[in-house]
Amino acid sequence: MKFSDGYWMTKEGYEVLSPYEIHDVHVGTNAITVFATHRHLETRGNTLNEPLMTMEFSSPTADVIRAKFYHHKGRKRQSPSSFPLLTEGDASVSIENNAEYVRLTSGDTAVTITKIHPVKIAYTYKGRPLTGSGTRQTAYVKAADGNHHFREQLNLGVGETVYGLGERFSAFVKNGQVVDIWNQDGGTASEQAYKNIPFYITNRGYGVFVNHPELVSFEVASEKVSKTQFSVAGEMLEYFLIGGGSMKNVLANYTSLTGKPALPPAWSFGLWLTTSFTTNYDEATVNSFIDGMAQRDIPLAVFHFDCFWMKEYQWCDFEWDERVFPDPKGMLARLKEKGLHICVWINPYIAQRSPLFDEGMEGGYLLKRPDGSVWQWDLWQYGMGLVDFTNPDACKWYGDKLRALVDMGVDSFKTDFGERIPTDVAYFDGSDPMQMHNYYTQLYNKVVFEVLEEKRGKGEAALFARSATAGGQQFPVHWGGDCEATYESMAESLRGGLSLGLSGFGFWSHDIGGFEQSATPDLYKRWVAFGLLSSHSRLHGSTSYRVPWLFDEEAVDVLRFFTKLKLGLMPYLFSQAVQSAKLGLPMMRAMVLEYGEDPTADYLDRQYMLGDSLLVAPIFNPDGASSYYLPKGNWTHFLTGEKVSGGSWRNETHDYLSLPLYARENSLIAVGSVDNRPDYEYADGATFHLFELQDGASARADVYDPQGKLKLTVTASRTGGAIEVAAEGEGASSGWRLLLRGIGEVASVDGGSSAADAQGTVVVPASGATRLTIRL
Repeated sequence: MKFSDGYWMTKEGYEVLSPYEIHDVHVGTNAITVFATHRHLETRGNTLNEPLMTMEFSSPTADVIRAKFYHHKGRKRQSPSSFPLLTEGDASVSIENNAEYVRLTSGDTAVTITKIHPVKIAYTYKGRPLTGSGTRQTAYVKAADGNHHFREQLNLGVGETVYGLGERFSAFVKNGQVVDIWNQDGGTASEQAYKNIPFYITNRGYGVFVNHPELVSFEVASEKVSKTQFSVAGEMLEYFLIGGGSMKNVLANYTSLTGKPALPPAWSFGLWLTTSFTTNYDEATVNSFIDGMAQRDIPLAVFHFDCFWMKEYQWCDFEWDERVFPDPKGMLARLKEKGLHICVWINPYIAQRSPLFDEGMEGGYLLKRPDGSVWQWDLWQYGMGLVDFTNPDACKWYGDKLRALVDMGVDSFKTDFGERIPTDVAYFDGSDPMQMHNYYTQLYNKVVFEVLEEKRGKGEAALFARSATAGGQQFPVHWGGDCEATYESMAESLRGGLSLGLSGFGFWSHDIGGFEQSATPDLYKRWVAFGLLSSHSRLHGSTSYRVPWLFDEEAVDVLRFFTKLKLGLMPYLFSQAVQSAKLGLPMMRAMVLEYGEDPTADYLDRQYMLGDSLLVAPIFNPDGASSYYLPKGNWTHFLTGEKVSGGSWRNETHDYLSLPLYARENSLIAVGSVDNRPDYEYADGATFHLFELQDGASARADVYDPQGKLKLTVTASRTGGAIEVAAEGEGASSGWRLLLRGIGEVASVDGGSSAADAQGTVVVPASGATRLTIRL
């Protein structure tokens, strides 16, 4: 929201009141409170009929500074007044207070407020400037219509780039954009977004989290080109400046506040196939797809039933349409005998024709209008109401419907919608409708996720969610929503996923081949490669099926190849997933996250790192042409073994069974011995690919079991022509191999009965060999 008229003027109808002079400072044990006037006090008379700004600074945890500004502190804010934080209270801080400034330091991050007017706020990390605000930047904005706002403008340095703010499909770098944090069902081709997160991160190594669930308006170098501005309606503003020294540490600190991503179950990383949306299907159709995949040796992990598993006009009643599924429990049992997990579509809306509508109305479980009547409309479903998740009884009622489905054999729920949330309503607990609009999805997905954890156990819950707000990363997995079957939409989907990853979300997926329309065989095959090299992989569409043989026979080969490639990579991928859950890092990482020191990485949005060792560059054209950037260092193509020196752009052409997929130097990547399912004992018979280990460098690979327990750690270090390899953990005796890639020929191997193969490139230790010395 813009309040300025160019550089000098303020828009008509607004008055901007900024802190100019510090009147007083109160130093507490772990916080400071600054009282600032809006002009110089020449006489005592100037203290009359004049507002003050109250500015509080504290720290909930190391390297995180809380800034809280007030005009009228007594103005009541209804719930949810802020996002729930996992780190409450105050951290231990140090405070300096002298004639020139007052400073609060938490960890290595500090805020300094000058006492010489005009007031300036400066944030630093180890003394290095991060950002800050000065003259006419922090402001309480009075409006002639009474809709007052609080605004902050934080400085942007030369070359500083801004990322995040949720799953945004517009330009990856947010500089120059106006971003309203307001969940909407806008597809993937507009400035609207399903997942709006009031958090951004910059390449300077800090993040800003605006702790307001309601509409937050961002002007990212768009009102003042050297500032990131954010504003909220009301009498106060709270935000957190998050330091850490690197973008990775900033994300770790941010997710310590708002929640780490849960670790999805290992089976969820396999291939998902759906009925698609408006297609016709019954049990015979479903089995034809599943059996067709098996006959073509394409491993399938999850089958998803989309909306029409229930009767039309009755979404949601949570009852199988008996006209096409007369024996749902038996059908699910038969599908599970084929080794499949089952997902079904749901949303938080109850259509009037659903038998549950009267139940919900009589029980008070549906969202109401201010006059006490049930809120309804015809958009999406005739006469539908919305479940009021602020009512604990409504949560249990809704959850019980899901519990019955889990008992029947359902393993996961696609939690669709959650964005079209009205504001002319009255919530059960009195929540403010404006503040609930974005937050509704958090309550919705939380209820469903907790039902799955309750029924299936910790570590076995997985959603396929479309909407989210801050904290939603705790309930994975999320997917990118309604994309089109075009290369442009494939690219915008990736931009959205990378932006979401830089907003604290660890796991993300998208509709392979596009949701709207039907892909050409060419596009389908290119999207398959991208989809199977994503954290989660789902074939889904709107009006047509997505099984590969409906495109062409080559599509069958492509899907088989990349599905098996992903399953073989599961030891590596699942270890990266464990780290994502522990640290709050995305599995699909924007290049700037791994290569922040390389300015070329700042704008790269058509490639990504899959975990910390593999670079993926999907192909976005029918010619197979690829233009991508390799950062400095030695790279090895994972499929072909080609060695490349980085630090430059590359242009090449790929067939459908290839794309740029490179391992960075000094990487140790575990590859499994199974390629027909995602959940197996990853340590058994694993092969460790050691890439371009440089003199003086080391590499490490951790292998977990499908429950997330560490089973095997292999480390390698090189000194001159000798590589020392060590294996620890119970998996060390299960038999494993070491494959040297791009390192040179093996002269000898010491350690048990280990030896190199005929090519001198593979070391095969005997069972129980835990230490090897490889001489080149």
